[in-house]
Amino acid sequence: MSRLRHRAKWLDYLGKMLDAESVRASAKAVEVHRNTSFRWRHRFLALAKHDRPQRLAGIAEADELFLLESQKGSRKLDRPARRPGGVASTRGISREHVCVLVARDRTGGTHDFISGRGAFTKDQLHLHLLPVLDPDVLLVTDGHPAYRSFAREAGISHGFVNLRAGDRVRGAVHVQNVNSYHRRFRQWLARFHGVASRYLPNCLGCQWALDGARIATPEQFLRTAIGVFDT
Repeated sequence: MSRLRHRAKWLDYLGKMLDAESVRASAKAVEVHRNTSFRWRHRFLALAKHDRPQRLAGIAEADELFLLESQKGSRKLDRPARRPGGVASTRGISREHVCVLVARDRTGGTHDFISGRGAFTKDQLHLHLLPVLDPDVLLVTDGHPAYRSFAREAGISHGFVNLRAGDRVRGAVHVQNVNSYHRRFRQWLARFHGVASRYLPNCLGCQWALDGARIATPEQFLRTAIGVFDT
């Protein structure tokens, strides 16, 4: 919290974050400048986003979420500017999209990773996903070949559903848990009318903190913001 002022307003501000208020609405409510509000938000989330389970165990679902890449707030763009709510110039998944990989076990433990622009690869799964999976986990995914190659090379039990063929549930093999998490994240993100891609890790951390009321009070949020996690 170094160099952050107006300490008496921090808890009120964190309450607005728990209510998913925007940067400007939060600033107005606690009577601080919008730039201060922006700085507080990302400072409070800098450590909170790391409050994650060490490993995913049992049955863990993994699936990717694609968001249109945003350079909102950047002084220099590497592409033509687009209006908020715009669409990609080509159909399907392309380099104009940011890939967010989410893995979630049946207890609610969640890890997420920004794999980069465009479709993810087997090597990225080894880099990001393998370190957070228990060796005895059953990994459940869709039928993307990168998952199958990754599981085979990593020696991890793997089950998959063929969503394109309408194969959605086979007993305990499904990805409905992680897909529901994707949906809740999109709904939460939509309130802010566009978030710069470079801040997505903080946004994902905030979603993880708020999902299922894991952080229920401003006081608990402040403890998490300074790295005091409830275990």
